Amino acid sequence: MDSLTQVVLGAAVGEVTLGKKVGNKAMLWGAIAGTIPDLDVIGRLFLDDITAQEVHRGFTHSLLFSVIMAPVLAWMVKKLYHKKNEATWGGWTKLMFWSFVTHPLLDCHTTWGTQFFWPFDLRIAYNNINVVDPIYTVPFLLLVFAALFFKRTSRTRNLLVVWGLILSSSYMLVTVAAKYYTKSIFEESLREQGYTYQRFSNKPTIGNSVLWTANVEATDSMYIGYYSLMDADKKIRFIGHPKHHERIADIRNEDQVARLIKLTKDWYVVQREGDKLIICDMRFGEMTEGSGAFVFSNYIEKQGGEYVIIRKEPEFDSSTMRKFISMLWARIRGDKDALILQNE
Repeated sequence: MDSLTQVVLGAAVGEVTLGKKVGNKAMLWGAIAGTIPDLDVIGRLFLDDITAQEVHRGFTHSLLFSVIMAPVLAWMVKKLYHKKNEATWGGWTKLMFWSFVTHPLLDCHTTWGTQFFWPFDLRIAYNNINVVDPIYTVPFLLLVFAALFFKRTSRTRNLLVVWGLILSSSYMLVTVAAKYYTKSIFEESLREQGYTYQRFSNKPTIGNSVLWTANVEATDSMYIGYYSLMDADKKIRFIGHPKHHERIADIRNEDQVARLIKLTKDWYVVQREGDKLIICDMRFGEMTEGSGAFVFSNYIEKQGGEYVIIRKEPEFDSSTMRKFISMLWARIRGDKDALILQNE
């Protein structure tokens, strides 16, 4: 999930494991350890786009990383506070391990996928919560922040953090229930409308767990539909996007092209822009309903006799962002046409 959420979770875990012995330092180092796995994004600075995507949520998000790095960072922190002798190396190791390992365990619930069992080539993605969800983060943040103002031996301090963990975990269970409920709604609507399909996947839209979207793979097209828990009825409009996989038939085995297809788990469509081909990652959906403008578009370019992938992400100015948030909020509340761009 987003960095702020991981900081809060790490701080809470640090407090629970060692807070009574070292006070606010437990939250500080828990927050730091909870952020460290995401340092793999530095790879974008010196790796090609495909390798950077493969590395993200790879080794640093694995159980192995937690096992190796926890005692190392614990040793460094123990050296830093050696004069105070507040906690043992074992105590710091416990704090670091749980702060590290809860980071990828949380990320497993999002869409990107996490290689928790690295080096095994398996990305775990439950698709039940968005990478940004204020309902999960904000109450958790407020409770953990409030705990900072109580003494380390205070029962209230401990209760605030524990309640933060309970509320956030309970909300996670709610999103799991919502995923399976909306899954049944999507599937029923597909049956009623006579769709024949090979695969189906649903996930929440950004910032909430009320509005859900589904990807549906048929023979020649990928369909996308939306359903809000606040919709007045359960009939869903599915808009198709031709796969056009044949457009890359002669290059799909090229190194970077094949690796990108693997990353998308075959959830992709191929678009054409002038003389360029674009592989659009369907897993993260469109910017607006039916627009065909996907969140992640990967341009295929030929450089030095090899085909390379150049990833492009949408750029927002403040006005566009405000408009999008307004449209999203209206769709969450049940306006089925809110996410369709109107001609101005």
